[in-house]
Amino acid sequence: MFRLAHLSDVHLGPLPDVEYHQLVSKRALGYVNWHRNRRRFLHDSVIDSIVADMKAAEPDHIAVTGDLVNLALDIEIDMARQWLTTLGDPEHVSVVPGNHDAYVPGALDKVCRAWGPWMTGDGEAIPADRRAFPYMRVRGDVALIGVSSARATAPFMANGFFGEGQAHRLAKLLDHAAGRGLFRVVMIHHPPLRGAVSQYKRLFGIRRFQNVIRRHGAELVLHGHSHLPSTGAIVGPGEREVPVIGVAAAGQAPGGIHPAAQFNILEISGKPERWSVRLVRRGLTGMALPPSELSAVDLYPAPHEATESVGLTEN
Repeated sequence: MFRLAHLSDVHLGPLPDVEYHQLVSKRALGYVNWHRNRRRFLHDSVIDSIVADMKAAEPDHIAVTGDLVNLALDIEIDMARQWLTTLGDPEHVSVVPGNHDAYVPGALDKVCRAWGPWMTGDGEAIPADRRAFPYMRVRGDVALIGVSSARATAPFMANGFFGEGQAHRLAKLLDHAAGRGLFRVVMIHHPPLRGAVSQYKRLFGIRRFQNVIRRHGAELVLHGHSHLPSTGAIVGPGEREVPVIGVAAAGQAPGGIHPAAQFNILEISGKPERWSVRLVRRGLTGMALPPSELSAVDLYPAPHEATESVGLTEN
């Protein structure tokens, strides 16, 4: 059995001291939002508790689906790299960036250089920029495929983007992994499902992403961004549903509008056409620490009520 841990939306804090010239951009709004809202509910102690509980589960690999930082300041990017070294070595941790990691123009390329060892495909050079996505790593019988939906956006917007170039490369990786009989896990920050988030947060290219999955298949899609422990599906080849799994923000303290911090454990076993996958959600309950098991459900074979089919109707 392969145990894959999934966490997202860490939003490491607190914010470092910010100089005035650094706020002459979209960061000014993010800075105000942090001090008015986010700093009350995003705490290092919560993240530490979640990570400690996750490590106690002894996962074989950890998938992090974006938003490690808040304003993508240089010092935040460096701080996140240091945090990644404590989370695990690059061999055992795979990362994709989120919209906060690409908060302003130029930030995403800095992230790629700083966090490159954690988001590099097998046998590839450390990524220098956004063109390195998607990447693929094989661990046991599992292929981890990292897609980037991150891009700098205008103020008050948090959209993601999935274009033709990535779609073409993703299709090739999915086919290659299928030919090797691997369990294919696609990691992306923005949920590739219609109606999963508000319009100003949605992924542009949902239909494009879903068409790749419909034609080439996958066994699992993991995402963040919504800060919700969600379960949906995309219809794949042969009308088989591919589970799409979201997770609550890893740094979310109790008391906010979103669920308190959680992470997922996915227990994967079997072989092609006979995969077995169990999703276990663990997280905070009220103010209680440490985290506890919140739910468990079998995704393969999938009970009808465990997923919500999502048609290819967006865009």
